[in-house]
Amino acid sequence: MRFDHVGVAARDAADLADLFDGLLDAPVAHEETFDGMRVVFLALDDGGYFELLEPADGGAIADYLDREGPGIHHVALATDDAEEALGRARDLGVDLVDEEPRPGAWGHEVAFLHPRSTGGVLVEFVEH
Repeated sequence: MRFDHVGVAARDAADLADLFDGLLDAPVAHEETFDGMRVVFLALDDGGYFELLEPADGGAIADYLDREGPGIHHVALATDDAEEALGRARDLGVDLVDEEPRPGAWGHEVAFLHPRSTGGVLVEFVEH
């Protein structure tokens, strides 16, 4: 596995994208709206991304922002096989948010691990 992206919950993804582009020279690589959120990926030089998550129609990110405020939401790791990665986590006794991979941004299959089992970090597997 390798680092894929860090997901950042934001009230205004466009403003944050402008800031990070100026700070990090990280231009917008991809944008889409799905599952009640606007998602903006900013490309980093090493191939990783900052993923900005802005609520579009309520949903999980709106709830997260109300509860926690803006900031780091999750860390994503790229894998060739999300199903296998979930199986390994399951075998280690990690609590899963997703029992099976599901559709995510950019058409990738994704699956999340519950932060209560991963040191308080919401971990996402992204199948490439």
